[in-house]
Amino acid sequence: MDFKVVARNVLALVVGVLIGGFVNGFLVSVGPAVIPLPEGADVSTMEGLRESMNIFTPINFLFPFLGHALGTLVGAFIAAKLAVSHHFKFAMGVGAFFLVGGIYMVMSVGGPLWFNAADLILAYIPMGWLGARLAGKR
Repeated sequence: MDFKVVARNVLALVVGVLIGGFVNGFLVSVGPAVIPLPEGADVSTMEGLRESMNIFTPINFLFPFLGHALGTLVGAFIAAKLAVSHHFKFAMGVGAFFLVGGIYMVMSVGGPLWFNAADLILAYIPMGWLGARLAGKR
């Protein structure tokens, strides 16, 4: 096993996760500027977010979903492009990493069942697969 290949593959995964996380965070943070939060919603803390979930309307979940999906897609694409080998596996590794984060958020914050299901089913593993495909790596 060549150390340089392993190091570059690990670096591809780390860079994919970091850039994907940046995309996710950016979209989630600009969402309220594009789609205002309901009156009285406090998303400055996890506790405030958890308590505000019951006053959110479906449109308020658009940017969180876009952040999760596009962050995973971009991260998986970058990991697949940068990896020396096992491109698909590293793209899916990014998807799995963000899926674990999504599960943690559902367990910590909650939210409506329809959003949690859509988010966990559509935003992570399918976007990892699509990122690999768009990178031209199968």
